[in-house]
Amino acid sequence: MKVLSTLHDPTFTGRDYNRLDRFFLQYIKDERDLPFIYLTLRISLTLIPLSVLLFMPFLTGWAWWVVAILHFCFSTFGVKGPFGLMLHCTSHRQFFKTEYNWLNYYLPWVLAPFFGHTPETYYSHHIGMHHPENNLEDDDSSTMTFQRDSFWSFIAYFSRFFVIGVRNLLTYLRRKNRPKLAWRAMTGELVFAAVCIGLCFISWPAVIVVFVFPLFVYRLIAMVGNWTQHAFVDGEDPGNAYKNSLTCINVKYNRKCWNDGYHISHHVRPAMHWTEHPTFFLKTIDKYAQNKAIVFDGIDFGQVFFLLMGKKYDVLARHMVNINGAFVDDNDAIALLRRRTRRIQAPAGHKPGVPAKSRIAVATA
Repeated sequence: MKVLSTLHDPTFTGRDYNRLDRFFLQYIKDERDLPFIYLTLRISLTLIPLSVLLFMPFLTGWAWWVVAILHFCFSTFGVKGPFGLMLHCTSHRQFFKTEYNWLNYYLPWVLAPFFGHTPETYYSHHIGMHHPENNLEDDDSSTMTFQRDSFWSFIAYFSRFFVIGVRNLLTYLRRKNRPKLAWRAMTGELVFAAVCIGLCFISWPAVIVVFVFPLFVYRLIAMVGNWTQHAFVDGEDPGNAYKNSLTCINVKYNRKCWNDGYHISHHVRPAMHWTEHPTFFLKTIDKYAQNKAIVFDGIDFGQVFFLLMGKKYDVLARHMVNINGAFVDDNDAIALLRRRTRRIQAPAGHKPGVPAKSRIAVATA
């Protein structure tokens, strides 16, 4: 196991702004989100032109495939993660000022479809269901009832989400009397489908590359992420954010994806700004120790996922941070990891319409 070392994840320290920075700052609510502006511009000036080019009739043969490969590499390996987590941050905290509210539709309605996000579905799922239910049984993306170190359990989890996830989301939102969110999600799904069908009359191969394949990739990556973030759940206290989530510190991923590794504190304070997580982590460090929270140093969610699928608990334990001596040794940590990946049965007599939080307490900071 590791001892807690100096954090190297990004925080906001302030800096001098140039003229272009000051121009953009007048439109956004929080100066700390200025990097989002430049990422948005980078994507708009590269991915959209590449996408449009694939629909052009003059681009054929090997030239079309070269552009398709460039599109795939830039989208999937270059900016998919940063964009997805930027969308996540701006779903929790408004990006542009209220007087420029129309600009807040640019990410979910214009850019998001190029990454496989159907407009509004992410917001409706994440804000409307996942956080209110906190990975408990009313959360359709809950990992609780799966064996979380099993590859085949993950395949079952992903398959269910991919095939009937949207239907279940709409059913949940209507049942919980959140019709506006249900309408937003359904509208986004239908518009996305209609645009794809319409563009097929221009070039169906381009539709596959630009919209359909990214949709599959995004939903796979999203479920890998959620599975890993909620892989270690205490069956006796599954609503406790310190015991149903994990945190990854000191990883390149946090610099690239806006401190997304701090998933415990994100569930404790969902609206907290992404630059505040490292400081909040240190401020509440005793709670992590008291709850034997799982914190990894030097490995990110993707690495945790593959180590978990390979049942490499010894490697996972070596990267765990032993906060305040909460664990006796690696074997003690391994025992906890194994225990928290076991399948958890939904409470007897569970009724889907009854909020999970009425039965299981949720930890708060």
